[in-house]
Amino acid sequence: MTDQTNPLGNIYILLQAIATIARHSILQSYGVVGLAPSNLLEMIIRLFKKDSQYGIRVRSQKSGLVIDLYIVVEYGLRIKSITDSAAHSVKYNVEKTIGVPIQRINIHVRGLRISNSD
Repeated sequence: MTDQTNPLGNIYILLQAIATIARHSILQSYGVVGLAPSNLLEMIIRLFKKDSQYGIRVRSQKSGLVIDLYIVVEYGLRIKSITDSAAHSVKYNVEKTIGVPIQRINIHVRGLRISNSD
């Protein structure tokens, strides 16, 4: 949980809320097809319940947030361009929405998906 102090009191933001903002930003990025599990345990948990942090890990540190994103990208596109654009989009939207600086965004490409040409 992150917290901010202002003259009127404290503001507490859950990491799940930050993960939701990051999810919407990453899924709207060009070339990103979907999210992938970070490990086998997360994949098994996904079978039994819907998790808002599927494919996303958010950690709070003193110098800012660290966000890990596990994505699947469209086959045939330049992966470096997709990840750069997605990282910029997530950083902008999270910082604009909650006002907490992001220290680092790690994007892990877990797979490629080929679209139907029909």
